[in-house]
Amino acid sequence: MRLAPWALLCVSMAWGWAFVIMKDAIQRQSVNNFLFTRFSLAVIVMILIRPRVIKLIDRDLLLRAGATGVLLGGGYIFQTLGLARTGAAITGFVTGLYIVLTPLFASLILGQRVSRFTWSCIALGTAGLGLLSIRGWSVGLGELLTFISAILFALHIIALSRWSPGRDTYAMTVVQLAMCAILAGIASIPGGYAPPPDADVWGVVIFTAVFATAIAFIIQTWSQAHMSPIKVAVILTMEVVFAAIFAVIFGGETLSLQSSIGGVMVVGAMYLIVIREEK
Repeated sequence: MRLAPWALLCVSMAWGWAFVIMKDAIQRQSVNNFLFTRFSLAVIVMILIRPRVIKLIDRDLLLRAGATGVLLGGGYIFQTLGLARTGAAITGFVTGLYIVLTPLFASLILGQRVSRFTWSCIALGTAGLGLLSIRGWSVGLGELLTFISAILFALHIIALSRWSPGRDTYAMTVVQLAMCAILAGIASIPGGYAPPPDADVWGVVIFTAVFATAIAFIIQTWSQAHMSPIKVAVILTMEVVFAAIFAVIFGGETLSLQSSIGGVMVVGAMYLIVIREEK
């Protein structure tokens, strides 16, 4: 379906914008508290919009959506733990390695053949991510934890591709996000829970809950019923590019020649693989 790639591109845009506006909010509220509030609000909003979704959650859907939700929630938690122990640039690059891990897992788990052309696009996109993110390199516990998050994000994409077809997209999304909220809530227990401290943080929570979470994951779940997990991974990589663009326009940051080249490489990889698969 031709609409699916462009819908996913909008998801990448929302996530890129969320990355920029969450910076200040996370400094004023603990990350796990923020994630718990974000995912809980997303679930509440989705149920209020479509209350009958509860009746669609049978044992089959609960098991599969719950499993994908564990992968997604675990990815966010490990990414956060890694970010606390290493720089944001390295964290972004290591997380972006799911673009390489996804086709590897697709080949091993789903038995999908990965062409040389696809591997070339993946290599191009990965190199672009490196130029966008790397400002030095060191390997430690933070990088290891972030790499685990990349593995979980890749497995989440694979699991959605296997289990989302034939099941209600809305119900799948509700269960996944509920599981994310549960995991973030458990992670918040040691330090206790505190709600967003002011209106500005609440505004960020509402935006990320509604647009960057509820609507975004509905679109991702729906899209993955119509396209390959490899294409999904490459398109979602555009999150890094949009984050850089929004940071320059709205955050007052400057974009170096290295970052500009990296962005062009990521866009090129996405464009090439999407056009190739649509032929």
